[in-house]
Amino acid sequence: MRVGAERSGVSALYFEVRGRGRDVVLLHGWGLNLRVWDELAGALAGRFRVIAIDLPGHGKSDWDTRASTPAAQAWRVHETLAPLTQRYALLGWSLGGQFALDLAAALPAAIERLALVATTPKFLAAAGWRCGTAPALLRRLERQLQADCERTVSQFLALQVRGSAPRTARRVLATLRHALAVHGAARPEALERGLERLKEADLRTALPLVRVPALVIAGRLDRITRAAAGRALAAALPRARYVEFARAAHAPFLSSPARFAQLLTEFLRA
Repeated sequence: MRVGAERSGVSALYFEVRGRGRDVVLLHGWGLNLRVWDELAGALAGRFRVIAIDLPGHGKSDWDTRASTPAAQAWRVHETLAPLTQRYALLGWSLGGQFALDLAAALPAAIERLALVATTPKFLAAAGWRCGTAPALLRRLERQLQADCERTVSQFLALQVRGSAPRTARRVLATLRHALAVHGAARPEALERGLERLKEADLRTALPLVRVPALVIAGRLDRITRAAAGRALAAALPRARYVEFARAAHAPFLSSPARFAQLLTEFLRA
């Protein structure tokens, strides 16, 4: 396995590479890190070269105050990938899905295929976007983050599995907690900027620009990104297929790992 975070004296984002074949890039969600992908990466590595990245200020990636806007953070992802691959499939989960949409719209020549998991182009509900999340959830996270970052992330992890069967919820939550324990927590500044992005971002006008084949996956039990938002996202993308996991919440790649890996592999090989 190849790892890296330095390029010609310039700070890059931390990444890990395993396997051989066509390139697949994995972007995790808010408050977590690339360790959440370990099981999926292992399943894919026999057929693909898997590149997992820690988003800015998450895991082992530094936080650069000069590159704190959503566009600048997405560009750091691109600059990290540039020496590794020129064309790749891209999978983004939750907040990572929004970064994936940024890259797919801005760099159409680089992205072969796009997979979006528990992703919405607009997080908050608004007039004309009833499938968004209630603003009260985000306001609560913002207040809690100011008081206690670690506790806020811990509560957010628990919210990700709410609604799942008890045994599944325990297993997925243990995996998410383990990722933070062994690979590092996100910086407070990155967490704050992530919530700001969720509050302000509206990517709906960019969706017609994303013309690559896309796979949108949602969990019917998701309490963070509603499945209805995934359906609306898939309907707005020119070449998207929508799949809903009936017994999954916010992390279907962890709650149904075998089915998820098979579905993703079939999509990537099509």
